[in-house]
Amino acid sequence: MDDALRNSRLWRVLALAPLLGLAPQIPVRAQASVDSGTLNRIADAGFNHGQVVETAAHLADQIGGRLTNSPAMRKAEGWTQSEFSAWGLKNVHTEGFDFGRGWWIESSRVRLIAPRPLELKAIPIAWTPSTNGPLRAPLVVAPMRTVQDFDQWKGKLKGRIVLISWPAPPRDATEAPFQRLSDAEIARLDQYAEPRFDPEARQRRLELRVFASKVDAFLAAEGALAWASMSRSDGRLLHGEGYSYQVDHTPKLPGVELAAEDYLKLTRLAKVGEVALEIDSNVHFEDQDHKAYNVLAEIPGSSSKSGYVMAGAHLDSWVAGDGAADNGAGAAIVMEAARILATLGVRPNRAIRFVLWAGEEQGLLGSAAYVEQHLARRPPPTDPAAAGLGPSYQPETYPVEPLPEFSQLAAYYNIDNGSGKIRGIYTEGNFAVVPIFREWLAPFRSLGASAVVAQPTGATDHVFLSRLGLPAFQFIQDPLDYESRVHHSDLDTFDHLRPDDLRQASVVLAALLLDAADFPVPLPHKVLPTQPRVTDPFHYPEPSKP
Repeated sequence: MDDALRNSRLWRVLALAPLLGLAPQIPVRAQASVDSGTLNRIADAGFNHGQVVETAAHLADQIGGRLTNSPAMRKAEGWTQSEFSAWGLKNVHTEGFDFGRGWWIESSRVRLIAPRPLELKAIPIAWTPSTNGPLRAPLVVAPMRTVQDFDQWKGKLKGRIVLISWPAPPRDATEAPFQRLSDAEIARLDQYAEPRFDPEARQRRLELRVFASKVDAFLAAEGALAWASMSRSDGRLLHGEGYSYQVDHTPKLPGVELAAEDYLKLTRLAKVGEVALEIDSNVHFEDQDHKAYNVLAEIPGSSSKSGYVMAGAHLDSWVAGDGAADNGAGAAIVMEAARILATLGVRPNRAIRFVLWAGEEQGLLGSAAYVEQHLARRPPPTDPAAAGLGPSYQPETYPVEPLPEFSQLAAYYNIDNGSGKIRGIYTEGNFAVVPIFREWLAPFRSLGASAVVAQPTGATDHVFLSRLGLPAFQFIQDPLDYESRVHHSDLDTFDHLRPDDLRQASVVLAALLLDAADFPVPLPHKVLPTQPRVTDPFHYPEPSKP
């Protein structure tokens, strides 16, 4: 053990704790675990001998979009395991969980055929069926937001292609599409957000999630031939998200997403005359294996009783683009941190586990499965409407039952906000880690990665771990054009990554993993959750919008 640590206040506290009958307490000042020589070796391995750019390019250019259980995702699962093994990591393997059907696009084409011929920009909606050759039909504009909207379209949709989105008018672009965070913007993130428990909000999300299947069933019953929705983004961006991946829940009708400008053109034409389209959606389902797989690898720890730390990113993506920023970048950074530490031959006290999640885009399914397999279990949901959906749409149930591995996880770092450089870390309401992270990030101030902020962040794979009170964290990253243009869109390609940022993030992640792996105690947990009270007992839910 480092002499400076042995002589520190922390070491004295740890040494006296058993004699005093106290649990070890982390002091306000936290000694960094990585010595200066190792820190500089990590920087050299990442900045001067790094491979993260090549890894990201392989995922994006050679494998491409990796929808869960698609052939491309299976290829990525195999390739990432072979890379981990070649770098000398141990216990490289996959862990499966129930998912559903694979799906991929061979080709697609949408054309306006009346009142004039015109190629339209479109993409099939994920997990909708093929048209089995060109499908030609007149269209009808029939926006539907709630099941109450179905009544006005009964008897009017037979033999039609139905445009189901309300044609929202274009909005002024008031913010720059590309952004790097200023110090002032990062400082505004350092505001604690009190937790809120709102069961009605969760119910509204559940209803929105199941509405798409109700629309498909209604259209099929009315004799419609296909449907089209409008892209939520302008600039002719496409996404193609769909969520009917479960076995026996495949939509009945082909569906496509149209570029917003093309969709609006069609709705204008429909106001003044007959409009007809041709849709040729050539897509395929994969049913050989309905399990999805997380990919795991490890650097063994020197003490089998000290537990492990972990870093993760999701390997799956959507398929409008190549899944480069979301989240090939994060996967490449996690893999590069593993390569750096394995190449340096580090011997951490705790094991360092690396995981590439599957099914994140369908509701954090891979990380939720890991939680249930390794960390904790909850009683099954009692609402039958939620039972068939992923945990993101299910109410949290109690009591939480920690599994033996719960106490072994000393820290988890997640990276999933594009390829922007790391600027710091969100503490997720964990007050006790603030001084520790400030100490550990201090060496990276010159790299712009020193912020420790109270604001939580959601919608990615640290969420279910953090909700259990575990020390699970997401990094602050420069936005670049991730949210404005790239996220889930056909612009998600390698050219929207920033190689310098990828290298910086890999170095920071590798160092923080080693910090946590060699820290004398696990990072502080929050409390194990119990059933919360409703935050606002006097709240009235907002009525459904017409």
